[in-house]
Formats: sequence, structure tokens, C-alpha cells
Amino acid sequence: MRGKVDIAEKENKSQIIITEIPFQVDKSVLITQFATLVANKRIEGIKDIRDESDKEGMRIAIDLQKGVIPKKILNSLYKYTDLQKTFHLNMLALVNGIEPRILNLKDVLDFYLKHRQEVLIKRVNFDLEKAKERAHILEGIAKALTKIDAVIETIKKSKDKEEARDNLVKKFKLTPIQAEAILEIRLHQLAKLEKKRIEEELEEKRKEINEYTKILESKAEQKKVLKKELEKEIEVFGDERKTRIVKNSPEAISEEDLVPLEDTVVTLTYGGYIKRINPDEYKKQNRGGQGTVGMKTSENDQVCHFISAKTHDAIFFFTDSGKVFQTKVYEIPEGQKSNKGRGLMNFLEISPRDKILSVLPLSREDIKGGARYLIMATKNGIIKKTQLKDFENVRRNGLIAINLKKDDLLCSARKAGDGDEIIIATKHGQSIRFSEKDARAMGRTAAGIKGIRLRKGDEVIGMEVVKKEKMKEKEYLLVLTENGFGKRTLLSEYKKQGRGGTGIKTAKITSKTGELAKIEIIENQEDLIVISKKGQVIRTKLSSVPKLGRDTQGVRVMRMKEGDKVVAATCLLEQASQ
Repeated sequence: MRGKVDIAEKENKSQIIITEIPFQVDKSVLITQFATLVANKRIEGIKDIRDESDKEGMRIAIDLQKGVIPKKILNSLYKYTDLQKTFHLNMLALVNGIEPRILNLKDVLDFYLKHRQEVLIKRVNFDLEKAKERAHILEGIAKALTKIDAVIETIKKSKDKEEARDNLVKKFKLTPIQAEAILEIRLHQLAKLEKKRIEEELEEKRKEINEYTKILESKAEQKKVLKKELEKEIEVFGDERKTRIVKNSPEAISEEDLVPLEDTVVTLTYGGYIKRINPDEYKKQNRGGQGTVGMKTSENDQVCHFISAKTHDAIFFFTDSGKVFQTKVYEIPEGQKSNKGRGLMNFLEISPRDKILSVLPLSREDIKGGARYLIMATKNGIIKKTQLKDFENVRRNGLIAINLKKDDLLCSARKAGDGDEIIIATKHGQSIRFSEKDARAMGRTAAGIKGIRLRKGDEVIGMEVVKKEKMKEKEYLLVLTENGFGKRTLLSEYKKQGRGGTGIKTAKITSKTGELAKIEIIENQEDLIVISKKGQVIRTKLSSVPKLGRDTQGVRVMRMKEGDKVVAATCLLEQASQ
């Protein structure tokens, strides 16, 4: 049961108005519950709580702070207070008097109607017997009244009451019950009017007997009687419903329901410090600048992962031990762009020795069928495809994702569907594009197969998936180097090859550009955020990054300080900055 609630907008501020509360809930206790949650900071965003009830009815007004989402506050009130309450019914019953069974509402109504029918039959049987008994007596009296003189003479000649009863039975062919009733007749009942009244009553009893017999012999008649009785009860006891029944019961309120769906950016360091930040923290700048401080890091720590996600997404963490861990994005505390963040071990049951090698956000739709495969690539060029449903329930202490060789590390994990294509890039500027069908699906504990053949000293730095439905569109591959150079290249310039080759050139690598650091497929994103290992961040328009061919070095996107280099980047939709 939920209270009746309206959300009102007043002078750019929202207000929750409660006009009805659930059955058996005390209003003052409910307001105290609200105030306690605010005092204990379990609910943040409530400015004031007032009881405005008067003779016209109940009214509890809850003023919200500016910018607070009313639905989030309301869900918290439903979850933590008696504004939503469960009303329990014991539906256990003895069916047929011997079988204990938990009934649903339809069963209860069916058995109730059967019970009413049984009661009706027993009542009609009882009334029928009474009517027959009375009719029997009246028939005897009526017979006696037709021969009243002879009856009186017989009684007068009898010695006592018992002899008189026996004589009446023998002489007038009456039953003992009828004879007893005749003996009880008073003299005034011998009058003509009384005689007529007895005849009328006898006729009425005969009609009743016929009616009762008809009901007992016909189920249709029994239903008619039941319907009339129920309609009469509705007239006497019926009133307007005080609750509104909805078709679907409200779902259990989870933590996710209390968190608004928003764009966010997650940052992780090699030392295991993680945070999420609102993209608005990063102000747009022109391409080629040094950026601003995006995260404070110690001398021995560096930023290693930087991804955009939704607050309701699940986020997968792949470690150097080949295991995958999972948490919700909203469980990661939100911080400022310059904050260090919190230790990852606060959210995952991960060993301090484990290093996070890849991070992948997945929506609820992805996990439940939106994407079919999880594609993993290692720095030594190994690729592995596994059914995504195998990762539907990742335990808190992790799950085996890939069997890594001793000198190999996981460098990228992406989701994919049937017919998609895969692009793998290396730090020396090579890339290969092939169909996901070239890699057969394997179990979680498998090691994978060769995705790209590497030249001496080279290693894989990233992998992207080209969606089947996007292949005919004009899409680009963003390429970034360690020294802050970048470009956009049409995907059509990357010809499809067979898996396991050396690939083709994707960037011209020089001492000026540094090695390849990041690739990402651009769909409809408009902003680019780049972060360095020392925590410097720049946000710029993707349109400022030029469209160039594969065998080019690109232009300067971010000016790097001495000893610093690009480690990660992410692209955002325009609405993420609104």
C-alpha cells in the first residue's frame, strides 16, 4: 500500500504533497520517520517538512532543495518509511475441512461461493422440514374442522387425553402429531374466520414447500437466490472504495531506483584509486593546450583507465590474473576532478597483488541479451570470444574470464554481436580488421587464439568493435599517440582481412608522436576527453581533430609536459555536457 502523493513545482523548486497515507499508519509517526532520515543523512535534498492538515483533509508538504530530483526522494521515502507498507493476509485455509492450502484471491472467492451455496442448501432444507411439519399439522386441523361435531363427540366420550388421541387416530385416520394438535385447539379457533385463516396458512405452506423443493433441485435457482442475497448485502454494507488498485504491483525498490540515470566518467589509477565525476567538471578548451589537473596522483601512481558510462551500468574490471570483477557505477563515490578517489578494495574483493588491466561498462540490456559476446584481446595479440551470458552473475570475489599465459596481459575487453567486426591496434601503429566469426566462441577458462601477428618489440594497445548495423555509415576511428597527437580516419580505409595477419598501418609513428596510446570508434559523440598518466585532462571538440589518412601522424591534441604521456581517452555525447 502506498500513500497518495503529488509532485508540485513552485518557484523553480519541487514539492512532494502527501494527501493520504496507508491503512493503520499514524501520521505523526510517519512525519517523525521522515525527519529521522533527514537528520541521519540517509536522505539528502529535503529542505523542510510541514504538516498542513486541516478540516478539509490531510496534507503533508515536503519542500525539496533546488536541483533535487523528486522521484529519487520519493523512492527513498517509499523504501525507508511507512509511506509504502505491506498489508499481510493469511490465505492459509482448510479445504474440504482436511486439506491445508494457501489460496489465491480467485480460489478464496470460489470457495466462499461454494460455502454460501452449502449454507443456502442447509438453510432451505431446514425451512423445508419446518414447512412440511407445519403443513402436516394444518392438514390435520383442517380435516378435523370439516367434521368438528364428530371430533368433539369422540373427545367427550374418551376417558383421558391419551385415549382421546388414540380414538382420533383410529376414527379419523390422523397421525399422532395431528391428533395432538387437534387436542390443543382452543374453542375460539372453531369460529369461521379462524377456520379460513388456517386454510390460508396451509395454502401458503404448500407454496413454500414447492419453492424450497424447486431451489434444492436446481443449481440455477440456487445461484439466483445467492445473487439476490449478495446484492442485498451490497446495498446494506457497500460503500465507495477508499483505495485504487493498479494492474501491476510496484516492484521492489532497489538501490538503482534511488539513483538518477546520468552520464559520468570513471577514472582509475595503477595504485587502485577510483572515482567517478560529472563530465561538466571538465570545461571545454581548444585543441593543443596542456589541459587542467584532472586527478591528483602520487609520484609512484599513474592514471591507467578513463571511461565514460551511465550511473546504472555495471562495470567489469579485468585483472592480470585473468579474473573479472563487477560493481555498479553508482556504487563508486562521486568526487571532484582533482580528488584522488577511493581504494578499489572498498568495492571489490580483490587482492592487493591484482592489477586492473581493462575496464568495461555494460548496461542491463547488454547483459540480458543486447550484446551476445564478450571479446578480449591481450598485449601479445591473442583474442578470445566468450558468450556474454556466461558473465551474467559475476561473484563479489570474481570470476575466471581468460586463461593468460605467463608473459601475457589482457589489454582490452569489448562487447560484440553476430556479424560485427573487430579492429586491433598495436603501439607501433599497426592494425588489423576481421570478422568476429573468424574467432569461435570459447568457455571462460580458455586461453584464446591468435588475433594479430606482432613484429619484434610490438604489442597490442587496444581493440574496438565495428557494429554490423553501422558498417555502411560514415564512421571514423580516433587514433591518439602518447605524446598527444591525434587524428580521425574513415573506417572504410581499414580493409577487412583474415584473422592472424600482421595488419596494415594505422598511424605514422615517430619520436615526435610517440607510440600509439588509444583507439576508439566515433559514432555520434561530439566531445573528446584525454587524460595523461600524471592526471592532466583536456576536453575539446571532436570536430577540431582533423580527418586524415591511415599513414599520417595526426595533429597535436594535447601538449604534454616533460615525462608525461597520454594513457587514456573517452568520447562523450553532447547531452553529457548539458
